[in-house]
Amino acid sequence: MNLILLEPADLGPAGDIRVTDPRRLRHLREVHRAEPGDCLSVGLRDGLRGRARLETLDSRAAHFTLLGLDQPPPAALPVHLVLALPRPRMLARTLEHATALGVKRLTLLHTRRVEKSYWQSPELDPAKIHEHLVLGLEQAGDTLLPEVTLERRFKPFVEDSLPALLAGRRGLLAHPGMPSPCPRGIDTPCVLLIGPEGGFIPYEVERLLEAGCQGIHLGERILRVETAVTALLARLF
Repeated sequence: MNLILLEPADLGPAGDIRVTDPRRLRHLREVHRAEPGDCLSVGLRDGLRGRARLETLDSRAAHFTLLGLDQPPPAALPVHLVLALPRPRMLARTLEHATALGVKRLTLLHTRRVEKSYWQSPELDPAKIHEHLVLGLEQAGDTLLPEVTLERRFKPFVEDSLPALLAGRRGLLAHPGMPSPCPRGIDTPCVLLIGPEGGFIPYEVERLLEAGCQGIHLGERILRVETAVTALLARLF
């Protein structure tokens, strides 16, 4: 937790901060080893970052004095990430990694090789998704919460949703065997589509290419989804 992400309810009327949830309190005690008088980085969800001085800390609450919120969050990546729904454990890590890297719009998509049982996972509960997004923000010192949408049917997504996503954006389909290597250091908005373990099936690749996406690859190695997400984002931006 490189930044203490504050909810509006944590702020008092006189610039005081009260943190009560067990996860943040445990992190303050066991990782930061914070003591009264320490100044720590804080940020208001969807707002500015700054500093706060710890006044008291016990098992029930941490009290801070806000010293100021005057720094914008890090710049977001100009990408809408469309990700075939991974296995639940991999989903949790991928959400955190993508958020830490600056992704602000993410769509989880059903494809042929996505197990239908994945859509019943507790990891898709809005509260669990929020938890992983917050962990990614805290890691990166960011405050802007990403938007996550769920697309449970491939064909309606391609026909109804994808054209709007591609308006004014470059579509990049990351899939083994595509003709072009992943570009480096682009500065234009894009939609990045990444398949599940085992990849997109040929029908899905054909439809995505027909929709206007460019097929790209990362070389001969077949990567896990969470590794591919990190590698592609790092190379693109």
